[in-house]
Amino acid sequence: MSEQNTVYIYTDGACSGNPGPGGWGAILKAGVHTKELSGGEAQTTNNRMELTAVINALSALKRPCHVVLTSDSKYIIDAIEKGWAKKWQQNHWMRNQKEKALNPDLWEKLLSLLQIHQVKFVWVKGHAGHPENERCDQLAVMQSQKFQQ
Repeated sequence: MSEQNTVYIYTDGACSGNPGPGGWGAILKAGVHTKELSGGEAQTTNNRMELTAVINALSALKRPCHVVLTSDSKYIIDAIEKGWAKKWQQNHWMRNQKEKALNPDLWEKLLSLLQIHQVKFVWVKGHAGHPENERCDQLAVMQSQKFQQ
């Protein structure tokens, strides 16, 4: 994967209360180009915002890409890297015999995007000074605040 053909994506989600007003932020970098995306919802969860950030960032790509996606969400990284999300999908969105998998609508979208793009996931500790992660957090918090009283 050559450096010039790689898109670097950074994402984060935020929620004030869980559930509560939430926001997400994403930064896409390709060569000299940088794009910031963000949005939010009045009533959501942190995990939904984390997933929404990744989905919107990947959806913004205009053609299949090599992607290095950095997130502080162990929920997303583990579910993809350890194959949990695919297993939940194969089991009709059940985590096990009794528990439904949460957010199947978003996982379905993410798994379909992962069929288009070659994505390498990288975990980074949140709130630890990583510049792009900190900026994504700022974007997510700003969006969540739009829905707070």
